[in-house]
Amino acid sequence: MDKDLNPNAINPLALAFLGDTVFDFFVRRELVTGPGKPVNELHRDASAMVCAGSQAAYAREIMPCLSEEETEIFKRGRNAHPGSSPKNQSSADYHYATGLECLFGWLYLKGRTDRAEELYEMIKRTDENEKR
Repeated sequence: MDKDLNPNAINPLALAFLGDTVFDFFVRRELVTGPGKPVNELHRDASAMVCAGSQAAYAREIMPCLSEEETEIFKRGRNAHPGSSPKNQSSADYHYATGLECLFGWLYLKGRTDRAEELYEMIKRTDENEKR
């Protein structure tokens, strides 16, 4: 990472743009290293986890575990106005998903991939418990 880079100064929607990819990477890595599945099933499962509705639910689950600084970053993303409206999700879910993506992008740029991994593990446990 660039030592002069200040992730706090980056537009929250730009952080969400990056965080979308970071979160998607965690999901895809988990799916590919899990039980062997055909690619179409991998794609279906990944799409279900990275959609705004799922991401909003994950965000609500991990909120109590966030530090004050992480909560502030999440809220910056959640409160950002993207200029477009969600197509298949509620506006609230879309904003919560953007907050989660913003947080993952910020953690990545801060070099805190360990914390991003920790939050993703919490999300995985929540997702596994809901499937039972």
